[in-house]
Amino acid sequence: MSAALDRLRGGAPPKRHNARTIAALTGNPGCTRRAVLDAAGVDKPKLAQQIGFPGNFGQSRFALARGNGFEAMLKADGCALLLSVLADCLRLEPAGISYDDLGEDADDTLAARHARTRKLLAQAAGAALIDHPLLTLDVAGQRVFLEPDLIAFQVEGRLHVVEIKSFAIVDGQADSAKVSAAAVQAAVYVLALRRLLEELGHDPELVSHDVVLVCTENFSLNPAAVVLDVRKQLATLKRQLTRLASVSALAAALPESVSFDLVLPSADLIAALTEIEASYAPECLSACELAVYCRHEAAGSTAALGRPVRDALGGVGTVDEVLALAAGDRTPTEEQAEAAALLRAAARLRAELE
Repeated sequence: MSAALDRLRGGAPPKRHNARTIAALTGNPGCTRRAVLDAAGVDKPKLAQQIGFPGNFGQSRFALARGNGFEAMLKADGCALLLSVLADCLRLEPAGISYDDLGEDADDTLAARHARTRKLLAQAAGAALIDHPLLTLDVAGQRVFLEPDLIAFQVEGRLHVVEIKSFAIVDGQADSAKVSAAAVQAAVYVLALRRLLEELGHDPELVSHDVVLVCTENFSLNPAAVVLDVRKQLATLKRQLTRLASVSALAAALPESVSFDLVLPSADLIAALTEIEASYAPECLSACELAVYCRHEAAGSTAALGRPVRDALGGVGTVDEVLALAAGDRTPTEEQAEAAALLRAAARLRAELE
């Protein structure tokens, strides 16, 4: 990690990424603010609290307990129930599948468990389930440890990431936002697993882009499995990680006075935030701890109305400008001309309907 990124963080240790935070990077890849803060390892929840704009998202304790209970049920008795679910998806024969739990030793270090994962993946043959594997991924100079729920081997030697989620598939349908988030998170694991296989001298394409999502079915705890193709998410993730790798240059260009040391007064922290361009969109509220502040900052801008509105009104930055252009009270610039014509036409149609 560069000295500039260390300076931005101040005296606090870097906050490590996990699969959820890496997945969230793909939600708004154009946001320089998030890229810099994440690359520096700034504790965004504490930063948001310090400046008076705490976020309020994440799983409830009830949802976490339900999820842990569902996973424990699936993995009981050597993953007996899970194996029966995966048999249909991956064409496995449960009787011939080995099961290795790499998380059995609670006192194990991350490095030791990662070493055992490498050894098992280098030697594994035939059909197998690997529980609690530990993978790594480099994110802006940080080595991030990642723990997928399971890795499943098909008889043909293909590897599949298996993600266990407690949200329900009701009548064959699930919440699209939750499925999308699960797909991006699984893509993080697929990328990490492919890079590990490459290190081991194997073909990274042995890791399938088809991941298995195991959820509850209808309103019970009965499991149901679906296969998700995460090629699109993988491409987005690779682009964003490549971009993060060059964030050090962005950080180095910031004034030396910019710091996110949490011992600083809130006014200083807010001033530091204004030095880094943000790209707020309403979707940020479900993915970024600083979204409440960024929404406040973006009040009155077209960006606050969502990406479709912002993109449709390219070159028109504020709601006041939109209203003035629609009313013909403002002369549009060259780049605003097309949007202004559409706004005036919309205003005429609205007037005719009133």
